[in-house]
Amino acid sequence: MPGLGTIMNCAAIVVGSLIGVVLKRGLPEKWQQTMMSGIALCIVVIGLQMAMKTNNIIITICSLVLGAIIGESVDIELRMQRLGDWVGGKVAKGDASVAARIAEGFVNASILFCTGAMAIVGSIQDGILGDHTTLFAKGTLDGIISMILAANVGIGVLFSAVSVGIYQGSITALAGVVEPYVTPQILAEVTAAGGVMIMAIGTNMLNVTKIRIANLLPGMIPAAILAMYFEISKTKSLCEISHSL
Repeated sequence: MPGLGTIMNCAAIVVGSLIGVVLKRGLPEKWQQTMMSGIALCIVVIGLQMAMKTNNIIITICSLVLGAIIGESVDIELRMQRLGDWVGGKVAKGDASVAARIAEGFVNASILFCTGAMAIVGSIQDGILGDHTTLFAKGTLDGIISMILAANVGIGVLFSAVSVGIYQGSITALAGVVEPYVTPQILAEVTAAGGVMIMAIGTNMLNVTKIRIANLLPGMIPAAILAMYFEISKTKSLCEISHSL
């Protein structure tokens, strides 16, 4: 059944978040702060591992610069924040501080769960082959991470399941169109660009930076286009060399 992987992934996030919210009630404040710092550091490491997958750092730099220009032009961060605030307002019922916390959890978790190779590859496999293995594995990881995040930032993490459902569901629906263009080179560069953004989530959580991460999200598109360009250029160069020989 196409889409089952995404459904299970979203369900894992919801269940993990609910467990995390229950655990949060029994944790002392200083425990929560220390756990939050530990989680933030782990997120930085995850992002660093992803960023290191690049084969051409110029692509990563250019894609983030172009992504920032596009993102700031339409102010994606503000739009996601408004959506998060709306969700938070509905849940918090007028408590501004709680609503802001919910919005933060929703935005950060949405970026964290939607950025990466497993979401793209798994959704394509789900749509074309009906193979849910990758998304089941991702769902397990997301469920554990959502539980830990929700134990620290609250119920806002749960609503990221909607973002994951829309993002991965769209890729699954368009899998036949997308699949021919998702080469290992393109996937590596998109993953690297996403990894830098995930690192930024961690540094923001540590209050080291205040990066408008959502406004960098469009950078994943130039990363794919530039990777494709370099791949085609390399192929042409090899063909020219072989012909000259």
